[in-house]
Amino acid sequence: MKTLSIRKAKKTDAPLILDFIRGLADYEKLSGEVTATVEQIEKTLLGNESKAHCLLGFADGKPVAFAIYFFNYSTFLAKYGLYLEDLYVPPEERGKGYGTQMLRRLAQIALENDCGRFEWSVLNWNEPAIKFYKNLGAEPQEDWTLFRITGKALKKLAGTK
Repeated sequence: MKTLSIRKAKKTDAPLILDFIRGLADYEKLSGEVTATVEQIEKTLLGNESKAHCLLGFADGKPVAFAIYFFNYSTFLAKYGLYLEDLYVPPEERGKGYGTQMLRRLAQIALENDCGRFEWSVLNWNEPAIKFYKNLGAEPQEDWTLFRITGKALKKLAGTK
């Protein structure tokens, strides 16, 4: 297994991050949903006010992985949790241990921040990812259903037009 060099993303990494996002969306068959721009990434992910964080993984100087995460809160544990929004390793780089190394670094960050949980979601059809996560000891939370509200429904709920 080749050792990954993992570092926090910088503003100058915004185009690279957008490329990873597009690769992830393509893999997940969601390319049409990507509206992110380099400028938005610079502001919302890499700006001073960002609530999310991004790690980049490099093998021999080549970018081969990225992860976007943020901290949430568990009321039952009265502790923060680390939520992995996205982890992506391009198909041609899979099977080399990069995903495991990225998850290991995220687990370390969770422990460094006294988090009680490290969680993420995976598409139900993504059997390779589900198998990979289970092999790491992750357990699916089958008693929970993810809900999402966006667009017009979000505006309606908020009482705006």
